[in-house]
Amino acid sequence: MREELEVKLRVEDSERVSEAISKIGGQLIASVVEEDTYFAHPCRDLASTDEALRLRSSDGILELTYKGPRAPAEGAKSRPEVTLRLQDAGSALELLDRLGFRRVALVRKRRSYYRVGAAIVTLDDVDGLGTFVELEAADAAIGVQGLREIARELGIDWKPVEKTYLEMLLSDRK
Repeated sequence: MREELEVKLRVEDSERVSEAISKIGGQLIASVVEEDTYFAHPCRDLASTDEALRLRSSDGILELTYKGPRAPAEGAKSRPEVTLRLQDAGSALELLDRLGFRRVALVRKRRSYYRVGAAIVTLDDVDGLGTFVELEAADAAIGVQGLREIARELGIDWKPVEKTYLEMLLSDRK
């Protein structure tokens, strides 16, 4: 199990952010479309325990990820994460359905991944929600201060968005 440390920031101008990433030496890794299907557990409320189960499809790659409860980290968040790579979406969905898991939401986004020093920067255009930047420490040594510094270099105000994309979509439905 790995622990992720990341922060999500809302941005208005993705073009400007993309240019700023290049100016500070960021390297584009990939641009993809990701479809994330989230599931409800049959016996417990994952939302109330701050957990998530996600099936991600991206450019023919399929991953099932469990995300554990978030721990606040100076505006960023840290949470345990376990990911399995899968071969067959149909079989994965059938398995989850037969075990009683229920699909609750689909989050679709166009995402560009960049490497900036010891961090991964993603520029996300999320259907129904808008544009965001996620800064993730690729190396634990970078810490929250390193993520803050990258945000500053990119000209992005440090106003972390606490909710996940799933939480934002579900709250918009209410």
